[in-house]
Amino acid sequence: MATSNILKEPQLLRLSRLFGGLRGDLTGGLTAAVVALPLALAFAVASGVEPKAGLYTAIVAGIVAAIFGGSSVQITGPTGAMAVVLVGIVAKYGIEKVWIAGVMAGIIQIALGVAKLGQLVKFIPYPVTAGFTNGIAVIIFCGQLNNFFGLKLPRSEHFLPGLWQSLTHVEALNWAAVALAVVVIATNVLWPRINTTIPGSLVGLVLATAIASSFHLNVPTIGTIPQSLPMPQGIPHWNDFSVIRELINPALALAALGSIESLLSAVVADGMTVSEKHNSDRELIGQGLANMIVPFFGGIPATGAIARTAVNVRSGGKTRLSGVIHGLALAIIVLTLAPLAAQIPLAALAGILMVVSLRMVEWKAIGLLMRATYSDFAVMILTWLVTILFDLVLAVEVGLIAAGALFIKRMSDLSLVKIPETEVFPPGTPLELGKEIAVYRVDGPVFFGAAERFATFLRDEPEVKYLILRLRFVPNMDTTGLVALEDIYHDLERHNCRLILTGLQPEVQQLLERTGLLNTIGLSNCFETTTDAICSISPQIACSQPVAADLKTKELMELID
Repeated sequence: MATSNILKEPQLLRLSRLFGGLRGDLTGGLTAAVVALPLALAFAVASGVEPKAGLYTAIVAGIVAAIFGGSSVQITGPTGAMAVVLVGIVAKYGIEKVWIAGVMAGIIQIALGVAKLGQLVKFIPYPVTAGFTNGIAVIIFCGQLNNFFGLKLPRSEHFLPGLWQSLTHVEALNWAAVALAVVVIATNVLWPRINTTIPGSLVGLVLATAIASSFHLNVPTIGTIPQSLPMPQGIPHWNDFSVIRELINPALALAALGSIESLLSAVVADGMTVSEKHNSDRELIGQGLANMIVPFFGGIPATGAIARTAVNVRSGGKTRLSGVIHGLALAIIVLTLAPLAAQIPLAALAGILMVVSLRMVEWKAIGLLMRATYSDFAVMILTWLVTILFDLVLAVEVGLIAAGALFIKRMSDLSLVKIPETEVFPPGTPLELGKEIAVYRVDGPVFFGAAERFATFLRDEPEVKYLILRLRFVPNMDTTGLVALEDIYHDLERHNCRLILTGLQPEVQQLLERTGLLNTIGLSNCFETTTDAICSISPQIACSQPVAADLKTKELMELID
């Protein structure tokens, strides 16, 4: 009987964990669906497409990415960053070509995942991500002024002309729409003080819709949403090579943005959970499959959504099932509540997106970068401005170039320190190195950015006959640094100055050996320590002092080795 109880306990424990996990996934998925509902509608409108496309995207892409992606808790759907890129593409090419570009972007993402390039997102500098995130926030906020004022102006390809258009027609604003938007904004801000379970965006959406319907306010609404699930459909001109060639740049932009945002969201999710970490390459493949499939259901390109993923984790979501439940819950909402959604005012969605955009601004990052270094702050501002004035993909490219140039400049600040005689010999020692021997400590990698300074700095010693370079803290050297070192050797040789190297690291030594420069300089001019090098030049330093003095001198010499 006791044995039977022992055998039952592990089974009960496993069942308890299983049902406990199911309960968490159910809670997380349902909560994420409630949060995703207003955002899916809002981001679809912000993208310039019908609101139903946002719901279909959240359903299909959410389920596909949850099953095949590399993060167990990632929630996928329409996002603000993708909306910023899509609005220009929709205005220029139309929704049918957006579907084609979405499929192409999905193929590119899958190729990136298969090529195992998912780790590259870790090399995007923090000022660049902060810059384009802040730029996206500004574009989303300004892009909603049209709906905020209740204006029915045509959507422009870029947000700046649209902003100017909204501001110049402000005299025709619809005060009822403005009032509804203000109600939604106030609800979003104040509701969390009352209840943190139900999202304020949903409460504001329901409240604004109820007010508009009850008082029969004349405000633009989102229109009819079919009370049916998304069904597979064909994509026109899919086999037209000229169309594919025309859309290669938008597809690259969608793939780049979708990959960056999804992987950043997965990293954020990793920091919130103790479960297994995400697989970045598999995440790219999952997101690519979602973007390949969703256009055939009338949806738009999607990415991992940081806010909805965070809600899922905080609500108990632990496995992929939570993402599937999120998609199924949205499907049920579409089947049961679609007729009610037709009455939702566009001004209410504008209020939701304005609050989202303000919360997207990296206020903490701005303060941190201002206090850290002006150069990093400048990179963030540059990325921010290019995002606003041009486009997001160009902003990332310019930001990476600026950050790369800054990195090269910092790495080029090679530390070359001449070691004074007082550090070589103990106080009171009568022997001196004299002007004929100079010892320099080189700190940092010697590569193309530092090569010129490396060369010119060492040539400013006309009386030196023995130049000792201590390279113990030089971890690597590129070809340009190698050529600079060779030029230094030949320049010193012409001036009858002997070049001596000490403390060569294995990687640097192997480079010198492979290129033959080690033989050119001579093995007799390479020493393990600076002490050995000095003693080989001036044997009397090591031989003419008393033993105690020798030991003391050697100890001090080791400090510079």
